[in-house]
Amino acid sequence: MQTHKSSKLITISGILVYLFLYIPLIVVVLFSFNSSRISVSWVGFSFKWYNILFHDKTIINAALNSLAIAFISSIMSVIMGTMAGIALHRYKIKLLSSLILIPVAAPELLIGIALLLFFVLINFTLGYISIILAHIAFCISFVAIAVKSRMHGMDDSILYAARDLGAGPVRAFLLILIPTILPGIISGGLMAFTLSVDDFIITFFTAGPDATTLPLVIYAMLKMGITPEINAISTIIIIFTLILTTIAAKISPHLFK
Repeated sequence: MQTHKSSKLITISGILVYLFLYIPLIVVVLFSFNSSRISVSWVGFSFKWYNILFHDKTIINAALNSLAIAFISSIMSVIMGTMAGIALHRYKIKLLSSLILIPVAAPELLIGIALLLFFVLINFTLGYISIILAHIAFCISFVAIAVKSRMHGMDDSILYAARDLGAGPVRAFLLILIPTILPGIISGGLMAFTLSVDDFIITFFTAGPDATTLPLVIYAMLKMGITPEINAISTIIIIFTLILTTIAAKISPHLFK
């Protein structure tokens, strides 16, 4: 009886937590289809805010900038993060493992300020390049952790077997190691891409006056009040993030356990 009550309490608590997390997102999605400009009461169903959104050149250009930045930064993060993940697995140095977790555990505000001070210190002009470099520095850790987790269950003897059979280091790396850890690489890359697309804090500190991304444009629009157009943008971002996260979870389910 006691076990049944505990199980029921855990279930109810879990449901309440999920409601707390997702009800605000559901409200945003619903009001993106509200025909009224004031997001207070429901007036009627309409797609007009999406029509306005897709004809807004400022938002479209900002979205394209965000996608380009995310693509470049995620590719570079995958390359360097994969190397870092392999090194962490092979050498098992506790200090390196702790250092790779700092960008994940540290507040984004702190990372953004630190990167801004670094760029100012080296007299680097803020703009799209600084944003890309900042996103790479932030996303490498996520890829490295994904790759290291994938390699944790790998049998290292297959690499030694390949070498014994005549494969050189490069050939064993490309034909044996990379295919084995490919799910971790892909899931890490998808996480890096998602984090880069919707990042605001780090982008805010490292963007120059002429650099515009979608999160920065949304922040500027919020100063005029929340409109259904912002709800429409948020809905698209929610769906986009959900799709990429679901794909990453399917590819490497051990990362989400």
